[in-house]
Amino acid sequence: MSAITALALALLILMVVVGGKQGLSNFFALGLNTLLMILAVVLMAGGFSPVGVAVVIGLCVLAATIFLSTTRMDVAGPAFVASLLVMAGVLAVVIIGVRFSATAGFGPEDSETLEGFSVYIGVSFEQVLIATGLLGTLGAIAEAASAVAAGVIELGPKATPAGVKEIQTTIIGTALNTLFFGFFGGFSALFIWFTQLKYSFATIINNQIFVGELVQVLFSVIAVALTVPVTLWVVKRRQRIV
Repeated sequence: MSAITALALALLILMVVVGGKQGLSNFFALGLNTLLMILAVVLMAGGFSPVGVAVVIGLCVLAATIFLSTTRMDVAGPAFVASLLVMAGVLAVVIIGVRFSATAGFGPEDSETLEGFSVYIGVSFEQVLIATGLLGTLGAIAEAASAVAAGVIELGPKATPAGVKEIQTTIIGTALNTLFFGFFGGFSALFIWFTQLKYSFATIINNQIFVGELVQVLFSVIAVALTVPVTLWVVKRRQRIV
């Protein structure tokens, strides 16, 4: 048994033990999203527009993540609508950010690895970076939208402005910490490498790889910051209509 298979099996067992039937549904959503990500790569490599593929696959990922993570349609509905609105806004932010950051493609550190390979693959690296930037925010968007919708709807008429504000600040704070430590943990090896090579601070903050990763994290941070108030607005509008 490979390490990946063993870890996946352990995850499945833990999710079933903790969440029961809903945990199994969440594991199925994870597997479905994995297949969707593989499909996105295949479609991009096949000549389809990376941004168009990211938008379509993103809709499917949000639907799978949100609707399979809860059995309450009064929570899933507003969360999905809010996620779609935020995804549209984040797409605009990602397009602008990628074009101004100039981080598409490979950095000079990749030159040795790419030696002997051709980078003329018929796909725009800028569009690929936009696509990955959008897809990378979907988990944070779905998580924040579901959490806000569930919390506010559960409180119902008992929700007070102070309570709603506490929900917003708590979700944003925990999400931002998760994103920050995920970035630092995944990038720690490169930090050590930069230190060993005696890179100056100015060189690091202008390094293509570092800036590219940092920009990706900032996209997710912006997505979370947008998701919380947008979800709250959608839930309040739905409650007034109902």
